Amino acid sequence: MSQFPSDKPVLVTCGLPYANGMAHVGHLRTYIPADIFVRSLKKMGQEVTFVCGSDTHGTPIVFNAEELNTTPKELIKIYHKHFDETFKKVGVKFDAFGTTDDPTNHNRTTDIVNKLIENGYVFPKTIEIAYCSSCDRFLPDRYVKGVCPHCKKEARGDECDQGCGKHLEPGELESPTCTTCGGPAEYRKQEHFFFKLSEFKDFLIEHLEKLGGTTNARNYALGWIKQELTDWCITRNLEWGVKFPGHDDLVVYVWVDAPIGYIAFTEEWAEANNESWEKFWKDDGRIVHFIGGDIIYHHCIFWPAMLKGAGYSQPWAVVASGMVKIEDKTFSKSRGYVVWVGEDYLDHGFHPDLLRYYLASYTSHTKELNFSWKVFQDKINTELVGVFGNFLYRTLLFTFKNFKEIPEGEIKKETLDEIAKTIESTNEAMENYEFKKYADTAMALASYGNTYFQSNEPWKLVKEDKDACGEVIANCIQIAKALCLLFEPILPEKMEDAWEQIGMETDVHTAGYAEGLVPVVSGTALAKPSILFEKIEDEKTEEMEAIATGRVKAAMEKESGTGKKKEIKEMKELITFDDFSKLDLRVGTIVNAEKIKKSKKLLRLEVDLGEENLRQVVAGIALTHDPEDVKGKQVIVLVNLEPAKLCGVESHGMVLAGVDDEGNAILLQPEKEADAGTNIG
Repeated sequence: MSQFPSDKPVLVTCGLPYANGMAHVGHLRTYIPADIFVRSLKKMGQEVTFVCGSDTHGTPIVFNAEELNTTPKELIKIYHKHFDETFKKVGVKFDAFGTTDDPTNHNRTTDIVNKLIENGYVFPKTIEIAYCSSCDRFLPDRYVKGVCPHCKKEARGDECDQGCGKHLEPGELESPTCTTCGGPAEYRKQEHFFFKLSEFKDFLIEHLEKLGGTTNARNYALGWIKQELTDWCITRNLEWGVKFPGHDDLVVYVWVDAPIGYIAFTEEWAEANNESWEKFWKDDGRIVHFIGGDIIYHHCIFWPAMLKGAGYSQPWAVVASGMVKIEDKTFSKSRGYVVWVGEDYLDHGFHPDLLRYYLASYTSHTKELNFSWKVFQDKINTELVGVFGNFLYRTLLFTFKNFKEIPEGEIKKETLDEIAKTIESTNEAMENYEFKKYADTAMALASYGNTYFQSNEPWKLVKEDKDACGEVIANCIQIAKALCLLFEPILPEKMEDAWEQIGMETDVHTAGYAEGLVPVVSGTALAKPSILFEKIEDEKTEEMEAIATGRVKAAMEKESGTGKKKEIKEMKELITFDDFSKLDLRVGTIVNAEKIKKSKKLLRLEVDLGEENLRQVVAGIALTHDPEDVKGKQVIVLVNLEPAKLCGVESHGMVLAGVDDEGNAILLQPEKEADAGTNIG
């Protein structure tokens, strides 16, 4: 009996991509299997809703925004759009894709935190927080680094990322250092709020013993719970995020509002489709979380305890993937061991379905996955081209040449039995999150089809007994029909093409697996087929390997200081003159300048732009320009930029500057002195 009864709606979520970087193959290890799972459940007749969104809060977002002299809101717009577009390009189809900065998530987070407070699961506590006297501020998470108290390795404020990997509470780091100014930090007392995680130990043990999904998630979490559960600090000293109720100087910790995003995105889907979000989060729905193996603790311990404390439904299953290696090396963006989905894959003309197949079929979902261009080439050429593609093309080309339509012929019991057995096995594999087994089982049916075609020698039979040959071909097309349905979850775009080539007029994406047992209709006209899968040539693989090797070499040179310190960036996409004319650029004279206490990189400038009042502009030039030295300088200012708040200071424009090879800001200035406010352009 299926563990997903059709009368129980299923909600599938994916761990939220963090909106401060580009999509890489490591990301897709979670999202593509989840999409395959959703498509497959729909083919079983299951009601499924698929939601996700960008994780937009936390110190890394604020930190990166400050480094780029922009605001968190502007930064997340860029990366949210990037992930949304990338997922669509690789065939990952969410029913809702929001952001944790959506008003819906702010409201739902506030409601849940208030419910936890009302139920007695949140309490205030005065603790020691790292404080930088030079920057005059408390240092949350990524703003402080030091020594892990457990393994003595270098660690950041909320996690021992270089050593044991343990979550760290505020105040635990030894020898704290401010990451902004590089100076030593000290510990000062401040009131924060804690979630009583320790009270949920018995509940969590019971919850995990019946939790579905992959065993790596369940066993890892049980190992943690059998140790001492400590209460979680759920507030941070940041301006960016969801405000903690009644305390505008604090926001909730990102691991509070990020998973609540799952609920908020379900709400947004429900509102758009006149549906109910409560059927998943308040009633007995099936909630399945697909996550990376590095966030098991949050999803199997902290999240279910928080849901229980606030009166919401529990996750029904957690599916945790293994980690990703690149060419047998530990994944590392800084060391060059990374494959970017855009520039390394899609921009080189590789079809997204090929990557979907590789990620699904390379290894078990819970094991480490290695991305290798040679292995990728071999799997595509041997399996998709040599087995599956070969069977489809040889069958359809022979049919077109000799019949021009699906010929008459009984679909044999042996054929239908083989298809039925395959469908049963693939369904079982999918329900157990065994994506490789699913792909291998479907590919075995393609091998069966090749053997059936070859053993019956239709190229001879057509000359001796065309009717008997027609029956063989009808059975081959029946197998092809089943294969299209079985591979649609993995290869959605390619199977749409194949479905049309075998003469089907229905939608392969909505057709169920059972349709594979419905006999094909003789007399259905077929057009000349096209090849679905092209062989990847050695030259292309060598080109991709050279790019990967060059990236690693450049990273090593940068680390050792022997390489170029600055790469010439590619030109951005072309804009029209109308686009350029929207920019209001003017000459300004810096009248006053001063450092901003909370940042070592920013200066507050007062600029004369020929207006009645001086214009306040924040510029990221403090590391290279002394306030006294810039007074009186004329600069170029973008004056119609939307106002932004940087480190608590409003900026009404942008001073234009370049960056040299040493990372120093170079102010753009007029050739000779000009009147303040002179227009440019």
